[in-house]
Parts: sequence; structure tokens; C-alpha cells
Amino acid sequence: MRTTHLLRKKRNSSLRFLFFIILAVLFISIFAVIDFVQEEGFAQEKTVKPSTELTNADCIKCHQKVQGTIETKGSKHKTAIGCMDCHKGHPPMVSKEKIIPACSMCHVGKPHYEIGSCNTCHSDPHAPLELKLAGNITDPCISCHSKQGAEIKTNPSKHTNLSCTGCHTVHKEIPLCVNCHQPHSTEMENKDCLTCHPAHQPLIIAYGPDMPSKHCAACHKPIFDTLTSVGTKHSSLACVFCHKEKHKMIPACETCHGTPHPSAMLKQFPKCDMCHISAHSLGKEVKKGG
Repeated sequence: MRTTHLLRKKRNSSLRFLFFIILAVLFISIFAVIDFVQEEGFAQEKTVKPSTELTNADCIKCHQKVQGTIETKGSKHKTAIGCMDCHKGHPPMVSKEKIIPACSMCHVGKPHYEIGSCNTCHSDPHAPLELKLAGNITDPCISCHSKQGAEIKTNPSKHTNLSCTGCHTVHKEIPLCVNCHQPHSTEMENKDCLTCHPAHQPLIIAYGPDMPSKHCAACHKPIFDTLTSVGTKHSSLACVFCHKEKHKMIPACETCHGTPHPSAMLKQFPKCDMCHISAHSLGKEVKKGG
């Protein structure tokens, strides 16, 4: 009986010991799992932590007005670059003075870029081609429009003494000639002015074979009146039939008429106008007067 009691007591001690072992293992396992989960959680948090780097998409969240300007008027500032290409950072990480870039950061290597004071004309970098032309400006204009600058300089006229902005008050605006100049005749329209007078070399008068004689008559009225009133074959010809392509060009009569008279007569009267007086009247005014 006593032996049985001892065996039962020993077995109970073993079971208690085994229970404590199992309980200890269970606690250790639970703490290990908690520690693992915490470590994985921190690792995951580090992985998904949002980036502090700004993107173009971040800029438009606050600067919607600027975005609208760039979308409609940005030119290459819309298509070739993004916000962060110019604005390197944002306050407070970067000071306010440093986030506005100098134009020379990108624009170098051309005479126009060496002028300086870019914002005098390009007042809004988000609409770079919407220029503000204030005052009498010439040099900045011809640094881009060199062809027009050379034309107006090498062909002096009253236009040479004007500043570019004297006519072009808005960038790319082509003003009407009649804003300053009276038309030669009431029939003339602005497009007729440009037929003869290139704006940047207005005294280099040029015209084509379809120039109507009435446009010539606007300046040369006495001659035109003579030509049309005498009733010669010349009267039916357009002015540009004889005076081809170049203003003040006077053709030789022989161009059309060859040598219609005997050599003895030509020897005595070598010049046609010695008898015919004028190509526009052919001497008819003398007969008329006589």
C-alpha cells in the first residue's frame, strides 16, 4: 500500500514537471512569434514608407493655376521639361531664394541668351512666348530676328530710325501699314501696300507681272494720265509690261521695237525721244497741241 502511494506521488511529480516544461515551451513560442511579427512589421513599415522625393504630380496639387498656364501657353516649358527640372526642391528643405532658377541654367549658347534681364520681356516663365514689350526695344528683337534686322539696317529708310516695338507692340503682331501711312489711293488696301513695299526695306520696291497700273498711278499720276489719254498702242499696256520687276527700271525702246528706221535717220537722231519725246505719249501731245 505504501509502495503504491509512493509510485502515485512520484508519477504526479513527473506530470507536474512535464506540465511546467510544456508551459515554458508554450510561453517561449508565444514570445518568439510576437517578436517575429514585430520585426516583420517594422521591416514592412520601412519598405512601404512614403518617399520624401517630390514629383511633378505633387506640384500640381497646390499650383493648379501655374499648371493651367503651362498647359495652354507653356511651349517647350510644357513639352521638354517638368517642374522639378527647374525647381530643385521646396521650402523648408530648400530656401525660397533658391527654388527660382536662373534662365541661364538652361538657356545658353545663343546671342539672345546673353542679353540678360530676361524677365523684362519674358515676364512669366510658365508662358515663355507670351512676351511683354515695354518701351523702345530693338536689340533683343533682332538677336532672334536677325534677317529682319539686317534688312532694315542695310536699306535705310524712316523705318530704320524706329524701334522694333514702335510697330510691333505685341510679339508676333504684324501691324497694318495704314495705321501710320495714308494709302496712295482710296482703293488701296493694306495687302496692296505689301505688294510693293517690304516692311523692313520699304524703299526697295518690288512687284510682279500682275501689278495693276492703278497702283503705279497712285504715285505717278501725271505720267499715267498722259499714257491713258493719248490713245497710242502704249496706252493699252500695263506699266509693268515695260517697267519689269524693279522700280525705276527704264527699258530701251529697242527691247521691243528693234531698229525700225533707216540707218541714216538713226545717225541723225540716235535717241528715240528726240522725235517721240516720251514713251508715254510718243509725241502725240505735240500734235494735239498743234
